[in-house]
This record gives sequence, C-alpha cells and structure tokens, in this order.
Amino acid sequence: MRLDAERALVQTVDFFTPVVDDAYTFGAIAAANALSDVYAMGGVPLSALNILCWRDDLPHELLHAVLQGGLDKVREAGAVLAGGHSVTDNEPKFGLAVTGLVHPDRIWANQGARPGDELWLSKPLGTGILTTAMKRQQCPEHAAAAAIEAMSTLNKAACDAARAGEVHACTDVTGFGLVGHAWEMARASGVALQFEADALPLLPEARELAGAGHLTRGNLSNRVYVGDALHIDGIDELLQCVVVDPQTSGGLLMAVPAGSTHLKSVAVRVGTVGEGPARVVVA
Repeated sequence: MRLDAERALVQTVDFFTPVVDDAYTFGAIAAANALSDVYAMGGVPLSALNILCWRDDLPHELLHAVLQGGLDKVREAGAVLAGGHSVTDNEPKFGLAVTGLVHPDRIWANQGARPGDELWLSKPLGTGILTTAMKRQQCPEHAAAAAIEAMSTLNKAACDAARAGEVHACTDVTGFGLVGHAWEMARASGVALQFEADALPLLPEARELAGAGHLTRGNLSNRVYVGDALHIDGIDELLQCVVVDPQTSGGLLMAVPAGSTHLKSVAVRVGTVGEGPARVVVA
C-alpha cells in the first residue's frame, strides 16, 4: 500500500507448529521467521500481531514463554507488538502478522535478477535436517545450538547492508528450500541461477545427519517442485539433500550487481546469474 512518494506499507503473515522443544526459543524462531518476509522486501518492520493456537491443557508457563520469545524478537527488530488473536487448537502454533515500511521505488521482489549478477545468501543451510534429528533426539548438541542460533537470528543485518547498495531480486529461503526459492526467482526473472556447491554455507553435521536419514518430506516434494529446471552436476546425494531441504527462518537470497563487497560481513557469495532459459544449476 503506497502512502506517499516516499513510503509504502508491506504486510505479511506466517505461523507454524513447534520446531524445537524449548517454548521461548520456539517463540523467538517463529517471530524471526515471520519478520523475515518484511526484510525480504527491503522493508523495516513497524508493528506485529500475534497469531496463536494453543491447547487448553498446556501449562500457562509454556504459553508465556512462547509469547515472550516472540515479543523479544519483535523488540529486537525495532517494531511494536500491537496485540493479536488466539484460538484453542489441539496442536500449538505461533507466528506473527507483520506490517513494515519501505520506499515504494525500492521494494524488493523475487524477480528482476539479471545476467552477471552475483548471488549472496545470509544464513547457512540445513535447518530442516537438523530439526528433524533434534525431534528424534539424535542431533549433536553443538549442531543443535548452531541451528537454533541461525533460526533465531533476524535477517535485519543482511537487509540493512543490502539496502546500502543495489538489489535486483531477493527472497527468503524457507519451505521450498534453496533450490525451490531459487527456481521461483529464476522463473520470474527469466534467468539461470548458478550455485557454486563449494561456496554454499552449511550448518554443522547437516550432511552427516542427512546421510543418517533425518530428512523431511520436502526432500522429495521440493525436487518435484523444481522438476526438470534443476540441473545438478558433480555433487553427491548428501549435498543434494541439503540444497532441497526446507528451511525454517532461513536466510535472504539476494541477486546483486557483481562486486557488491558490502555484503561480506552479513552474507556469503554463493553463485552467479546467467542467461536464460530459467533454471537452477548446482555444480
């Protein structure tokens, strides 16, 4: 919604079931995930509304912890929690509806990537694999801690740094995995997104836990989603599992002009953009 020549509102909503056991951490991750959609549009979060589904028989202490985790992330983003809505549900769920502010001529979208651009990613991959292993109590402690830190981290720093330069296209990497969201960008832009396998940042133990079978349904459905547009060359099956892995509160994938070194402190260069036809290449 355009307010005037300098301001436009962007809005988003996201919520999901617990991905970790700790209630406070779940609230923080769910809030960071919802806020990420505003950052992916180049916006600044202004306000948020809680969305909560809760079982009546669960302790109120857990409910308070979830809400506190979410509130702390909203405050970290510099936004205001303005209320929310709750319903009774057999399966707990939590998230936010977020309103942000952006310049109407500088709204980022997942289209507009240009041949010659570089691809930068602001978070490591593998949260779906690691959280699956965590639910099975088979994730090493150091790997679980790294996954929680990544999922709880706001994409604010990456967004702030990127706004200092030019961004041709941007998306956050969530349920469709790296290749699924890359495919949406490639298709919308009419270009090829070419990832350098050795440059991709991975969470600790992501490959090993994939090899141990800690995979989600997205390991198959995301491959189907991209279909014949996915071209994989010379990478093993374990890394293939990571690049299709659904992410929770994943990083920003940005297509920016070559030489955008101002992103080095907040993201990793993971590939380039080539001429169409639209496809995703990992090699």
